[in-house]
Amino acid sequence: MSSLPHTRMVAGRPAPDTFPRGFLYAAAAMILVSLASVALVRITGNGPDQRAAPAVQERPLRFIDRPDGGIAVVDARTGEPVADIHGEQGFLRGALRALARERRVRGLGSEQPFQLIARTDGRLTLADPATGQRIDLESFGPANAGAFAVLLEPASR
Repeated sequence: MSSLPHTRMVAGRPAPDTFPRGFLYAAAAMILVSLASVALVRITGNGPDQRAAPAVQERPLRFIDRPDGGIAVVDARTGEPVADIHGEQGFLRGALRALARERRVRGLGSEQPFQLIARTDGRLTLADPATGQRIDLESFGPANAGAFAVLLEPASR
């Protein structure tokens, strides 16, 4: 009697398939949840292509590297200093680095300021009008968005 190499024989007949049904049900459930999630995003309009809420406050900012490794933040309209960034400030530096890299790739300089925008829905956006790129800061958590939110406030003297 010949049998396939991986077929288990029981009482001279091939054994029933022993693949766990629970796994199949879990895979089907995962597919259904994925489809339902996509449908929900499409229906509600909360996808990545959603329109930004109107701005309630905007501030054009220049970020200037200092010789000591810090960053001077200057209001581009008034020329007034807004803040001096010292130390790690990893998220702030990373966000600025990403936008600056896009400018370098396109051969653009740093003349045009970035726009820090507070929106009616509570979101905070750092936009680069030179490249059209934007970073929705609230997506990275309140602490990271807060690093930029303080730059909207008037400078305390």
